[in-house]
Amino acid sequence: MPELTSRNAIKGGLLLALLAILVAFPQVFSNPATVNYGVYAMIFVTAATAWGIFSGNSGYISLGHAVFFGSGAYAMGIMINAWHFSPDSAFELLPLVALIGAGIAAVVGFISLRVRRHTYIVITIGLFFIFQLMATNFGFTGGTSGLNAPFFTWSNASFDTNFYYIALAAAVPAMVIAVVVRRSRFGLQLRAIRDDEDRARGLGVKTMRVKLASLVISGAITAVIGAIWFLFNGQAAPNTAFDPLWDLEIVLMAFLGGYGTVAGPVLGALIIEPGSLYLNTVSSNSYLSEIVLGLVFLVFVLFVPRGIIPTVTEWVTRVRSRGRPAVVTSVVTQKVGASR
Repeated sequence: MPELTSRNAIKGGLLLALLAILVAFPQVFSNPATVNYGVYAMIFVTAATAWGIFSGNSGYISLGHAVFFGSGAYAMGIMINAWHFSPDSAFELLPLVALIGAGIAAVVGFISLRVRRHTYIVITIGLFFIFQLMATNFGFTGGTSGLNAPFFTWSNASFDTNFYYIALAAAVPAMVIAVVVRRSRFGLQLRAIRDDEDRARGLGVKTMRVKLASLVISGAITAVIGAIWFLFNGQAAPNTAFDPLWDLEIVLMAFLGGYGTVAGPVLGALIIEPGSLYLNTVSSNSYLSEIVLGLVFLVFVLFVPRGIIPTVTEWVTRVRSRGRPAVVTSVVTQKVGASR
């Protein structure tokens, strides 16, 4: 029991230290280009965490989460243009964007979650291209030109810093929600579905309802960060808001850090997105980052298939338990004694 308390204290201390580092980042590294890296990192931390709430817990790999990201971006743009919101008051629309993302996720989930995992992957890809085509061809979406965000009157020095804290304010609640979901009975039901859906259903889990609720939560968070990305980026076009590489990057982040964990997608986003932006900056080859990401994914699938955090955790556990005698718990002892 004391050891468990000590572990929780260490985890809590590490989380507080990480939060302090994230809050201090734009103050320590005040270069606008560096802070720009931080903004995109926080955007992808939020998106990857939202992806993990659904796919990481349920085992249903989504390759269509850009549907919610792009829908949030376009929803924000359409509402701003239709209702003539000023730039500073645009953030008041974020709760409505979350509702729109949740509604789209509910419809998408009601259609797609009736199938099993491998078929679900194919359906999410198909739905993604449907939404991309709608953004390209509908008049109210701006067609191929897309929608422009309002011009912020912030100074160049404060623009990136302000958006960094806005994106961080979205990332922190997303991580809190991910932790709450994982530790709740709801999260336990999701992991039961991931392990064996038929058995979970036999044990009384309302699998469709649980999967749908998880997707709705994930979709709402993803739509919100899509709207923030739109305001920061200044434009939403079909090929940027609904980008197929965006989905692959999110999946790679989750698998790199540790699929099925809360911290894994966060770590993956903090590694991959700044690295990808740096490669795009130093190289004239626009596809270099995609090539490197593909190689990284191949290496980790072959040599670290469970991701960084689960692998390191197992290694630390083996090191700490090396040389210790095997301990049989009282519960196991009682079961063995009862069977004799």
